Amino acid sequence: MTPTSRTPDVLSAPLVVEFPFTRSLGPVQSAFLTGLRERVVLGVRTGDGRVLVPPVEYDPATAEELRDLVEVGATGTVTTWAWNPAPRRNQPLETPFAWALVRLDGADTALLHALDAPGPQAVHTGMRVRVRWAPERTGAITDIACFEPYETATAAEPTPHSDAATEPVPHSGEFPDPVTGIVAPARLDYTYSPGRAQSRYLAALAGHRTVGERCPSCRKVYVPPRGACPTCGVATRDQVEVGPRGTVTTFCIVNIKAKNLDIDVPYVYAHIALDGADLALHARIGGIPYDEVRMGLRVEPVWRDDGRYPDHYRPTGEPDAAYDSYKELV
Repeated sequence: MTPTSRTPDVLSAPLVVEFPFTRSLGPVQSAFLTGLRERVVLGVRTGDGRVLVPPVEYDPATAEELRDLVEVGATGTVTTWAWNPAPRRNQPLETPFAWALVRLDGADTALLHALDAPGPQAVHTGMRVRVRWAPERTGAITDIACFEPYETATAAEPTPHSDAATEPVPHSGEFPDPVTGIVAPARLDYTYSPGRAQSRYLAALAGHRTVGERCPSCRKVYVPPRGACPTCGVATRDQVEVGPRGTVTTFCIVNIKAKNLDIDVPYVYAHIALDGADLALHARIGGIPYDEVRMGLRVEPVWRDDGRYPDHYRPTGEPDAAYDSYKELV
């Protein structure tokens, strides 16, 4: 982290939160995504005859289970739109485009996707568009690369329905090698500023010191400091050095390996009450088999090679702490 230009004593750094979200698909969503792979757009018919695209498993109006799949057209009409002048990372197109709601021929609801157009002046509600299929399709919404104006679409791209087609066609939803699950990456990029209290805390860690702040009212010491006492609501300014040793108050065993995390499973993540602190912080426990970690275990920090903060905590070899000494922090 580096100090901000406005407040040199406050740190700031870019932060990325990213993880893959894995989910299984029911019969309706499986048929929809598999259909996209095969250049077929499927909707689902409700009890009152409406066709919903994208399809859902239950009627949003009546909660009735829906299984009556139908094929709709690959052409449609823009119902509303918004221009995106500066596409962001991993958006459908790298050049400016419109986000558009498109009601496909035969559908009663609109599908949100990108519309490739030369500029906002070329987009209007009511314009006719059609699907531009991705060259390589895997069974995902990105198999629709985008929509494009129908008048400028190339005749070499066949569509399952003509421009005049309006009636959905019943479909079994059966395809060879159906898609049964997807992995959707989630990512958030932003600039994080921890504030003055945690900036002081991080600066102390760089010197292998752990510093909390004491509430002037209840006298509790909070680590990491929050800038204000969560109990009394008053500002905390008096710095107090705590630790470096502490006590495991509670813990969990992690059995699922996280993406891009070079730690073998299982491993233990614990709440640790540092000596002199009135709030437990969380950290990984190392240097001991996972099934020997216990409440009351006395631990000490093992610093990263760059020395910026503890990589994990390991046992000190001291006798376990008595439960009464940390029960208020469990």
